[in-house]
Amino acid sequence: MATATTPAPASHSAHGSTAKKHTDFSTWALAKWAADLRYDDLSPQAIQSAKLFLFDSFGCALGGSQQHDVEIMLKHFKAMGGKPTCTCLVSGFKTNPVDAAFLNALMVRAMDYNDIYWKADPCHPSDIIPGPLAICEAEGLSGKDLILGTVIAYEIEMRLCEFGAPGIREYGWHHATLTSIAAPIAAGRMLGLTPEQIQQAIGISASPSMCLGAVTAGKLTMMKNTVDPLATRSGVQAALLAQRGYSGPEHLIDGKESFTHCFGKFGGKFNMEMLTDNLPSSPKDHYKVIDCGMKSFPIEALSHAPLTAMMKIVKEHKINANDVREIKVEVIARAADILGDPAKYRPNSKETADHSLPYSLAVGLVDGMVTPLQFKDERIRDPKLVPVMDKIKVVPNQEFESLFPKFQPSRVTIALNNGKSHQQRVDVPKGDPRDPMTEEEIAVKFNALGQDVVGKKACTELRTLIMSIEKQKKLDKFFELMTA
Repeated sequence: MATATTPAPASHSAHGSTAKKHTDFSTWALAKWAADLRYDDLSPQAIQSAKLFLFDSFGCALGGSQQHDVEIMLKHFKAMGGKPTCTCLVSGFKTNPVDAAFLNALMVRAMDYNDIYWKADPCHPSDIIPGPLAICEAEGLSGKDLILGTVIAYEIEMRLCEFGAPGIREYGWHHATLTSIAAPIAAGRMLGLTPEQIQQAIGISASPSMCLGAVTAGKLTMMKNTVDPLATRSGVQAALLAQRGYSGPEHLIDGKESFTHCFGKFGGKFNMEMLTDNLPSSPKDHYKVIDCGMKSFPIEALSHAPLTAMMKIVKEHKINANDVREIKVEVIARAADILGDPAKYRPNSKETADHSLPYSLAVGLVDGMVTPLQFKDERIRDPKLVPVMDKIKVVPNQEFESLFPKFQPSRVTIALNNGKSHQQRVDVPKGDPRDPMTEEEIAVKFNALGQDVVGKKACTELRTLIMSIEKQKKLDKFFELMTA
């Protein structure tokens, strides 16, 4: 990645100070682009991709609505109350747009089954979709508006994942930090804010929302799935405050004591051109939403390639768990760090299990599949899986480092009790843009997650509505079908 010197903080001299204008900061370029973008500026490919991600994300929300952390949070917000303006999916609970955005984002995120983009940093841009969705409902906006808000969210979030060298995760920070910057931009555009107001919203949202990576380190808790939805909530609240005239730091990204300034003190480099240059503005331009991936398994993204490799071996050679002596899993160093630390060998929660390579491979080997059913509490705590997990050795492979993030290389070697061994390498997991999930495959996932929640008929109608959502003048029918 090419690097560029981040703009220096405003300088001071004996003769006074050189003050920067608000238009000198990168937040202005992002805000101005979002404020000016129109639905007619989007490419047909961007519109189609946005609809597919809406389809996938709302399926994840249907399944996520049944998770324990969502149930706890819904009870909390029902007790707190709120102006009944916007709809919480599935339950139909009505509250204000800020809290509705948060609760719906938590449903999308709760199963770790929603989209993934990983460059210098990872992100799940669909975590932001419920922000524009809530404002669309509150303001009576259309399906075209929701598509526009979705494309904006993806563009900014994905650029934020790329412009660091290294990414902020290497310094121990979580990608919800990036979401707190992208979310107010998408929300502000849905509210029709001016560039100046969106710039203020970025500062309001992000200045209190920097997030430590502790939420995904070692033993995981419910906060692993909550921090990004909280950042989306912050973005919606910030946009609404900016609309009323509230102010925030314009230099949040690249000024004094800013995001890049602070990380730069520890050696971080940031390519500001990658963040702000060539922002798409016509149907002929390339929108980054096209480059995002989806998940075919409800597990952490870097687990997909090794799980796919193992399942290919098992299927081809008809291997039974009792036949296996050892499974060696070679992955990039950060995958070994995230997914193979000691806590991941004894998961006692869904949040730890879906970030555990030993668990994901062990349960895939024994059950022959990895679906949401494999992350029920009783399955996670099954003592019969422990000796299978202990057969799995997760090791970093230095050769793979130079291939990431263009590829997600993984090599799995299964050694059998009879002395034979089988090996498989996978560089591109299913769901990657180079091996994308089709609308039909997304529908299978959507139905599996939603049929027991809203019913088969509603799932079929939702597919038709979402995949032609640009025809919806308002989103009332969508909320009706998404309510159990």
